[in-house]
Amino acid sequence: MEMWIATGNEGKLKEIKQVLGPQIPEIVLHHQNELKAFTPRPEDGKTYLDNARIKARSLKSVRDKDWVLGDDTGLEVVGLGNLPGVHSARYAGPHASDSENTAKLLKMMTIRAVGSRKARFFCCLVVMTPDNQEWIFEGELWGTIGKLPQGTHGFGYDSVFIPDGQSQTLAELGPGFKLTHSHRTLALKKFLEKLNTK
Repeated sequence: MEMWIATGNEGKLKEIKQVLGPQIPEIVLHHQNELKAFTPRPEDGKTYLDNARIKARSLKSVRDKDWVLGDDTGLEVVGLGNLPGVHSARYAGPHASDSENTAKLLKMMTIRAVGSRKARFFCCLVVMTPDNQEWIFEGELWGTIGKLPQGTHGFGYDSVFIPDGQSQTLAELGPGFKLTHSHRTLALKKFLEKLNTK
């Protein structure tokens, strides 16, 4: 089974491999950076599903006989009206780094004196089968936003996200916790369940 992942994010790719690899021993995972002539379409959708579809369909157009997976993930902070949401990866600008996005998030929460630090990570997966069926899966992880970045593991907003029931951030809890509990893992597990019923 060959599957192409519509991402250039190495952290995301690693997580997907860690979840799918042990469950599908014969799977061979590729990512869009392996294609020299491929240019992904802009992620200009209004929803996570829109963006996941853009990624999956764009890559499927050049890998039409393979499995293709596109995902869109965001952080929603209740006290910021669920921002940054679909703009999470570009919150501080089109080419912002993880640290720049996190810094802007904490700054906005201070400026607006948010009453609720409750937040969720949300993931939407679009899987396109070799015969062009479209499968959609979702996963979420609730928690709170810490006041300062803590920890060295993970990527994105992991250094400020404290999952419900925990006292440390995802970046402190490490890859083992995330591999079991994350929003992306939960969505991928739903994909595996559907795959096993086919």
